[in-house]
Amino acid sequence: MGMLDKVERLIEKGKKVLSTHKPNPPNVIGFPTLDTGSFATWKTQSLAFLETQFSSTSPYYLEFQEKVKKPFTGAAKTGVGVLEAVKEEIESGDIGTTSDTKSPIELVQNICDRFHLVARQVRERYDDRETIDIKDEYDVQDLFHALLHLNFEDIRPEEWVPNNAGKSTRVDFLLKQECIVIELKKTRKGLSSKEVGSQLIEDIHRYNSHPDCDALICFVYDPEGRIANPRGLEADLNKNTDSLIVHVFIRP
Repeated sequence: MGMLDKVERLIEKGKKVLSTHKPNPPNVIGFPTLDTGSFATWKTQSLAFLETQFSSTSPYYLEFQEKVKKPFTGAAKTGVGVLEAVKEEIESGDIGTTSDTKSPIELVQNICDRFHLVARQVRERYDDRETIDIKDEYDVQDLFHALLHLNFEDIRPEEWVPNNAGKSTRVDFLLKQECIVIELKKTRKGLSSKEVGSQLIEDIHRYNSHPDCDALICFVYDPEGRIANPRGLEADLNKNTDSLIVHVFIRP
């Protein structure tokens, strides 16, 4: 399915969401509401589309994310308007998109970029049914592992690599065919900027000796915003050498 087809389908879904409009009872003041389930699904799919085709810093994504927050009629109308603007620019040929062919590192980055969106979405289940709630690093590992299966087949969890002291440290995931190691962390009380930075520096040093590691991807899930300057920490740790490529992604 092409990009134009995708955005047209999202526009139609948005209009169907608008059709679930529930008028306020007489003498009740407030914003007209929509069906929360269909609204959440459409919102999630639209944000994922805009991020994939452009980026999380593009005007389309930021406008949609800022205006479409709650299941109100006005918010949904604004969201449909953003998608219709994207459609017009696609049809006019004035729009640029990311390549459909992504490298393995870009595919993993895409999971990192969308992880928080997915983590929030899976909490919203019909009739409050049981789901996964991301409370610690083990929860991050479980959800990330499931998302990796979208693009990779040979995923090896909990590999081990030696350190200089003769001990060992766990590698969360090894993509054997792609020679990529993925290290996952979740911030918490006592594990913020300084502690995360120190741990990642130690991990990078260890992975230089891993025989199957050409690239190390470190994903730090920081839903509470404990890291004050995430882009700065990423810049300090990212590197590209003959022995090891390192990418650090701190999200959201």
